Amino acid sequence: MRSYQQTTTSTSKKPKITIRKAFTTIIWPKRNLVFLGLLLIIINRISGLILPWKSKSLLDEVVPSRDVSQLYELVIIVSLAILVQASSSFLLTRILSVQAQYLIAQLRADVQKKVLSLPISFFDNTKSGALVSRIMNDVEGVRNLIGTGLVQLIGGIFTAVVSVILLIRIHLWMTLFVLIPITLFGFIALKAFTYIRPIFRNRGKINAEVTGRLTETLAGIRVIKGFGAEEQEHRIFEKGVDKLFKNIKKSLTATALMTSSATFLLAGIASTGIMGIGGYYMMQGTMTAGDFLSFTMYLAFMIAPIVQMSNIGSQLTEALAGLDRTEELMNTPPEADPEKRTVQLTELKGDILFDQVSFAYEEDKEVLHDISFRAAPGTVTALVGSSGSGKSTIAGLAASFLNTASGTITIDQHDINTVNLSSYRNYLGVVLQDEFLFEGTIRENILFPKPNATETELLEAVTAAYVNEFTDQFEKGLDTLIGERGVKLSGGQRQRIAIARALVANPKIIILDEATSNLDTESEALIQKSLDQLMKGRTTFVIAHRLSTIKKADQILVIESGSIKEQGTHEQLIAKKGRYFELFTYQAKI
Repeated sequence: MRSYQQTTTSTSKKPKITIRKAFTTIIWPKRNLVFLGLLLIIINRISGLILPWKSKSLLDEVVPSRDVSQLYELVIIVSLAILVQASSSFLLTRILSVQAQYLIAQLRADVQKKVLSLPISFFDNTKSGALVSRIMNDVEGVRNLIGTGLVQLIGGIFTAVVSVILLIRIHLWMTLFVLIPITLFGFIALKAFTYIRPIFRNRGKINAEVTGRLTETLAGIRVIKGFGAEEQEHRIFEKGVDKLFKNIKKSLTATALMTSSATFLLAGIASTGIMGIGGYYMMQGTMTAGDFLSFTMYLAFMIAPIVQMSNIGSQLTEALAGLDRTEELMNTPPEADPEKRTVQLTELKGDILFDQVSFAYEEDKEVLHDISFRAAPGTVTALVGSSGSGKSTIAGLAASFLNTASGTITIDQHDINTVNLSSYRNYLGVVLQDEFLFEGTIRENILFPKPNATETELLEAVTAAYVNEFTDQFEKGLDTLIGERGVKLSGGQRQRIAIARALVANPKIIILDEATSNLDTESEALIQKSLDQLMKGRTTFVIAHRLSTIKKADQILVIESGSIKEQGTHEQLIAKKGRYFELFTYQAKI
């Protein structure tokens, strides 16, 4: 059997963003800005063509006639054209670049929201650093679609077309000669773009992997230094960087081919050919010096955007490759299907029933087999057993972090797979073994599930979890900064903050996953008292290795190899002298 959707994205066909789809989904909604950009680029390019146009007049009319007033007029016209060109260029960059960055910010927020909607299994199989890279880097390509990139590409095409028309008017045969190397270059560039796109796509993947490993390295710096593994981590990172370098080298080869082709075909054959042909026609008297100067300047105006278009084409190809990866992420099935999860919980008793539940993280590899039990409202269910037996998986199913492969779980007689996750988790509190704290103050971490809690609610939670036992010793008390992941606090202090956080949330269902495992004896005694208060009237799942902490549980499930081997109260299981008796007796001797 298999669990819900873990493998769908890995086996599905990779999405590919086409120019048409990018146009309809990204460019068209911003069409007013794009059209404004096109208008500005047309004004910019037309004003840029004034100089070669007036250069012909300068050589063929103004200079021979020695008309100074006409010279002044020509200089003024060209100066105004250059001013218009500079102004339109500024407006183009200012308007479109700002809007592109705004769209990037929006898209990043959308991708982050999507990532948060994905199931727990997705995060189990994906590095957090890789996700950071995908959220922050892959969407950068939008800048080249909405920003100046696409507009410059269209503007370059416009300039090239106008220049060709003007070149034909000056001399048809010279223009036809120029079009031969330009066509050949276009064919080479098109082939290069086709070759580069999968390289860019793979680069994003490699970059995410390297970033992910680097993030893990920095997060685990104490472990690395504790085991003297700096050199080992350096080699791993160096290997990843080298892989990234080889990928970049491939794309640079294709880019270098386009650059050298442009130099040879456009700057070489086209320019030198025109020099020879134009020189011959001027010697024959069939072309004036003004015509030749205008032709060469228009030729430069045609070649420059073609070379520019090849560079922009590389940027657009990289942009589409990044958006391919973003599209892949956005198409990943979310944790909750709104069409199936239609039951809204307005109140909750906390009656949870497992009926022949099985679960598998991987196909045909079940980790739970026919689990059946009831956790009545307000009762404590303890899960014990050896590591890897399936205790945390049962808790994950109860929290709806995971979906069953077979069997059903009901909450207040509602199939949990039909319950709206948000409405359910409003009643859920979780305290984990390795509790995660956010960088910030103690107060902010406790108030995380309920930022609008009153000061009274906060202080009650702080007192019940004995957080004040150590915060009273801090100069800033609850406003003390705890560092990344609470690194400035001891394990026991972090755990007490986590329990206070659960107390503030005031849930109906509580999952305590080894909640006292990181505590010293004194802290454990204090926390156990607060947990007793926390669990009153609430349905509680306790995963514990320290069996002395679960003597008062209403029922104890002994989990071995994914099945319930024993079930009963502490006294019943001790009297049975089975697996629980062995575990309890062994711990009592330690």
